[in-house]
Amino acid sequence: MDAGRKERGAGKRGIDRDVYHGALRAVVVAFLTLVSASLRAQPLENGPFSPDDLVELTRLDSTLRLDIRYATPRNFMKRPMYTQARAFLQRPAADALVRVHTTLTRKGFGLLVFDGYRPWSVTKKFWDETPVSSHKFVADPAKGSRHNRGCAVDLSLFDLAAGKEVDMPSPYDSFSASAAADFAGGSARQRRMRDILKAAMEAEGFRVNPDEWWHFDYREWRNYRILDVPFSELR
Repeated sequence: MDAGRKERGAGKRGIDRDVYHGALRAVVVAFLTLVSASLRAQPLENGPFSPDDLVELTRLDSTLRLDIRYATPRNFMKRPMYTQARAFLQRPAADALVRVHTTLTRKGFGLLVFDGYRPWSVTKKFWDETPVSSHKFVADPAKGSRHNRGCAVDLSLFDLAAGKEVDMPSPYDSFSASAAADFAGGSARQRRMRDILKAAMEAEGFRVNPDEWWHFDYREWRNYRILDVPFSELR
């Protein structure tokens, strides 16, 4: 009898250990799944925020030129990141951009838009696939980009008489020192063109990104939430 009870007790303890380890594994898996999901999810924000009103730029002014590089392989990711070559901004930013464009046309230039509103999931891919040494050129998805809020735009000048993009100190999306808004190199004309763009944008409430002469944030960006809506769902 004693030997039988011992065997039954040992068997019960073995079952208890199996149950314990099984439960522990389930908890660990659930925790890792939760962490993984949180790393993929866009950040939670506390409002209130202004209602979203993303406007397609070319519907406001058809003379705005687009070169949406992220709809092509001609970008630092080397593949299309957008399914449609379109550009959107929240309405106040879009209206301000059109005013910039109108002002510049009187000087013989127009705006050439590379990017506007960017879905958060694209920002996440940029961050995940960019080397840490170049992270200052891409937005941290944990904080979201001002592009994700529809209040940032990437652009350059277009020479109306010559019918081509203006030469700047660096190409668009260059991960280099020459991309800085105050880079002292390049030619005098390149720096002058960059400064003309900066002055026109700042006159309408935009501020340049110090690391990227082409990137401008609209002053009301804090009023809008981070979005992850694909272009195909925007009218």
